[in-house]
Amino acid sequence: MCYAVQVIVFIDDVSGNVSQQWNKHHVVYASNTNLSRKMIEKEFSVKFVSLSPHASPIELAKAVCDSINSAAQNGCEAWDCKCDKDVLLLPYGFFFGGKNSMQAEKCSHNGLGYNLFCQTCKVSGTKAHKTSEEGFLELFSMGKQLRKARPDHSQASEDAIQKQLETELDRLLQPHSVDDWINPLLGLARVNIHKDTPTEILHTVLLGVVKYFWGQTVHIIEKAKSLALLEAQMESLAVHGLNLPVFVPAYICHYCGGLIGKDFKSLAQVMPFLIHDLVSQDVLDGWNVIEELVVLLWHTSIEDREVYLACFMVCYTISGLY
Repeated sequence: MCYAVQVIVFIDDVSGNVSQQWNKHHVVYASNTNLSRKMIEKEFSVKFVSLSPHASPIELAKAVCDSINSAAQNGCEAWDCKCDKDVLLLPYGFFFGGKNSMQAEKCSHNGLGYNLFCQTCKVSGTKAHKTSEEGFLELFSMGKQLRKARPDHSQASEDAIQKQLETELDRLLQPHSVDDWINPLLGLARVNIHKDTPTEILHTVLLGVVKYFWGQTVHIIEKAKSLALLEAQMESLAVHGLNLPVFVPAYICHYCGGLIGKDFKSLAQVMPFLIHDLVSQDVLDGWNVIEELVVLLWHTSIEDREVYLACFMVCYTISGLY
């Protein structure tokens, strides 16, 4: 009997020190998605694969891809204690986890932080130019220079430009493949690395949308000299029915500019009840949307996927993430 095993591969940077001094290491873990959610959350279900203070994430990914491809081609023998017989396991990549900056690196994506995005189509410009109307429109003109570089001054189609770029890339790579020279994850079987790198919601939502909305809300409340009232309303809040690890109003208000993810996750659940008489209706509506969004994002069990997606897209669009 053969079993297909879907593997979650997590690649990220961690500190190799017990102390607080940062000592960067790149680490790889793997999990078996065939396990139930209750089991996959257990620490013993997360398997250590590799760690290095010197090798880059892509170099580690190359070894992971080689291991997965070899195991998928030859199979891994194992003993099925439930069926009481030998079985063959055929693993393949399911998705690759990590924080957003690491996800971009796995996709060979440098982001929009550079002035010159592409050495081929020459889309570029300073920050001031990119934020102007003309510069913003240039970002969407694919192959701007290539499409004009024809003897008869006519513009080539996007398909023609795409084919030209692929031909030139193949010529430059010969006799190697794109996996050997650029990124082994681009050619991993059954994986589209651009789609199979889920958004990391800690930095995107809690340390993104929630953090900055909290900062603006605190600014409004401080300007109205009502921060002490906010703390008093936090103190009077009953949190027994909420799944909050810790909720210390004095700490939150005193260090309102230095909170971390778990603090924002707690605040997102209770803010509409705390500020209903301290801010305008627009700000309160914003927190109502954020509250629903956070609840939907941290759902652990989805009974009706269609209803869930409909509710999620409403919150996702209104919050400005879409």
